[in-house]
Amino acid sequence: MAFVNWARNQSGTPAEVRTPASVADVVRAVRDAAASGRRVRMVGTGHSFTGVALTDGIMLRPGALTGIRSYAGDRVTVLAGTPLRALNEQLHERGLALANMGDITEQTVAGAIQTGTHGTGRDSGGLADQVAELELVLADGSVTTARPGEDLFDAARVGLGVLGVLTAVTFLVEPAFLLHHRRRAMTLGEILGSLDAMTSANEHLDFFWLPHTDACLVKTGNRNPGPPRPPGAFRHWLDTVFLENTVFGAACAAGARFPSLIPRINEISAAALGESESVDVSYKVFTARRDVRFLEMEYAVPRERLAQALRETRDLIELMDWKITFPVEVRVTPAGDAWLSTAYGRASAYIACHVYRPTPNPAYFEGVEEIMTRLEGRPHWGKLHTRDAAYLGTAYPRFADFLALRDRLDPRRLFTNDHLDVVLG
Repeated sequence: MAFVNWARNQSGTPAEVRTPASVADVVRAVRDAAASGRRVRMVGTGHSFTGVALTDGIMLRPGALTGIRSYAGDRVTVLAGTPLRALNEQLHERGLALANMGDITEQTVAGAIQTGTHGTGRDSGGLADQVAELELVLADGSVTTARPGEDLFDAARVGLGVLGVLTAVTFLVEPAFLLHHRRRAMTLGEILGSLDAMTSANEHLDFFWLPHTDACLVKTGNRNPGPPRPPGAFRHWLDTVFLENTVFGAACAAGARFPSLIPRINEISAAALGESESVDVSYKVFTARRDVRFLEMEYAVPRERLAQALRETRDLIELMDWKITFPVEVRVTPAGDAWLSTAYGRASAYIACHVYRPTPNPAYFEGVEEIMTRLEGRPHWGKLHTRDAAYLGTAYPRFADFLALRDRLDPRRLFTNDHLDVVLG
């Protein structure tokens, strides 16, 4: 049975598909793959835009490896196939929450961690920074737990699935909290002139710039004592369902058919940007609904180079006269310490470029990628890029250490695939 990812730009046909319901089932699959000379990968929900999860051997689908295994103080251990959406809801029922997260909740916890999924935060980093322990099945079929202070822990938190099959994750959690969420329109010029002040003044900052305009939608989130003031049902539907998905999808379809109209479409969208405020539980503020299918490339650059990266991206779009419907999204995170975290060792800013799925624009991605790599950018592991091991080895101080650990743990390359052979060598 062929596997196709969410964006429908990656597909593959494994020799066999299994749905493990226990760690023992994963151990059996790994040993069977080794004995038969096949490769093995566990896939999540297909939200990566690259071929990181594909395999021609045994594909493990983690739909039966779900649920919370245990709670212990400020820690919760969850099985690898659990969707983030379910984790959020179950944590909330117990009055707990993750400190930060990205905006897609359909991902499995293992898939999100292994590809370096992040949100936006002044003080709190991505999911890998909230991990306390990892349980993995190694290439020899043994089960191990990686803990802080061990090389395997720092390597496997963003491990791309090449060090072992992740079966459970222990997260650091905290008491549930409320965020004051504000949406407002600003000009790109205003933002470029106040980036440092905006990032320091807000715990969570996320903004979207509409190409062909000077308009940005800025979203901020800051902890609030309450009481809750969630958006009304109609307002929530209007913003997150109708405007951000139904109307936006129709605008993308119109732009695909009549590209010359895209600048005008974006101007109309810019004029519709409004202001709203709410106070709601954290995970509802962090997450968003994404119905319109797209392709995405995202780079992390040193935070001090964000303004330059944005200016050069804007200038390039104007120079090349590309017609870009999707906004460019910007987020920030503090430095991380997972070896292959895109924020390893430096406070980072993320610039994400998207295109409507039916109208890919490789030249756009290629041009922006040249800017980002010149500014010491690191590509998101789950999003489109053309970098190989030669480049990535210069971008990550611990890249060679990661490869050496991989050599020791998986010398036969049981957990690799064609994409990984390029990015890891």
